[in-house]
Formats: sequence, C-alpha cells, structure tokens
Amino acid sequence: MSGLDPSDFIRANLPVAPVPGIPEIALHRAGPSSGMRRLEARGGEDPASPYWAYHWAGGLALARYVLDHPEAVRGRRVVDLGAGSGLVAIAAAKAGAASVLAAEIDGNALAALALNAALNGVEIASIHADLTNGEPPVADVVLVGDLFYAADLAARVTGFLDRCLGRGMTVLVGDPWRATLPVSRLRELARYEVRETGRPAPSGVFAFLAAR
Repeated sequence: MSGLDPSDFIRANLPVAPVPGIPEIALHRAGPSSGMRRLEARGGEDPASPYWAYHWAGGLALARYVLDHPEAVRGRRVVDLGAGSGLVAIAAAKAGAASVLAAEIDGNALAALALNAALNGVEIASIHADLTNGEPPVADVVLVGDLFYAADLAARVTGFLDRCLGRGMTVLVGDPWRATLPVSRLRELARYEVRETGRPAPSGVFAFLAAR
C-alpha cells in the first residue's frame, strides 16, 4: 500500500463529473465504490477524513458567487484557504484572477487539485501548509469555504482572517450557517440553494468584516 500513487488512484477511482449547480467546472469526485480508505491509509498511516473528495455547501456557494461576480477576483491575487480539491480556486482562476494560490494540509487533496486544475484548463499554485498558524501570504483576496465546522478551527481561521484584513485584503467566506460561524463578523452578500449531498439546502456567501 505504501507504493500507492495518489494521482493514479484518483484517476482510476474518482470519476470526473460536472459540479452540481456549477456546470462550468468538472472535478474528480469520490463515490460509494471509490474505496477512499485505501488511499487515506496508504503507508500504514492513520486514515484522515477525505473531506476534499466531496462537494460541500460553503465551497459550492462561494464558487458560484465568484463565477457570477468575477469582479470580486478579476486581476487580483487570490488565496484559497483550505482549498480541498480545488473547486473555489478553479472558479477564481476561471473568473480572471491574476494568480491563485491554493493552501491545503492534505497531500492527497493537492494531488486531486493538480488534476482538477489541468482538467479545467487553469493554472493554480499550491502550498502544502496550514497558513492559519502564521502571517498571510501576499494577496488581495482570501477565499474561505467550509472552514468553520469546529470551534478550535473556527478560532484559528478567524485570527488568520483578522491578520489578512490588517493587511488590506478582502475576505470572502462561504458557509451554510454552521454553529461556529462568527456571524457578527460577517455581511451576507448572496444566498444559494446548493446540493451538498443530495437534497438542496441554503448556503451563504459573506464578506468578513473587521472587529467592531
């Protein structure tokens, strides 16, 4: 199992399909027969949760927003925080961003992201790191989809986004109103009905505001 190549596994086991509600983008996506545990447990490692292999509500809404409002990123340097397999980053590139940097802590996600970027004909730089622990990279816009699902993570992300705001960056967040979402720090920009796991559900896109 240690010789399992993530890119080869993804090509063989995660079929390509258009993203629900975002026909402009197609991605490799896991299904019931994908056998994700074989990939996540390669090399005897404890298997990580392959969140990157599925579509999540916040990312779906944020990607749709960026494509519907290309002026939010056009000609600007964009960072996609917690990029997963690249949905939001690809949307930003397609919308005309000057550059896109995708930050992700899961190496398998970065393998999928590279495949998905090539599949969609866009160029995306990537970094295998948790940016929330340090200072932001140079950028104009930070995109954040589905990173408020746990209290400790939400606190780290909020601190990082405050540092981004302090450097004059615009921060856009996509999230389905999870309990740990800092709603007092957000201004709702748009709302979409998205298909995360089947049945449509609402998800919002928000501007992240400086602390009052």
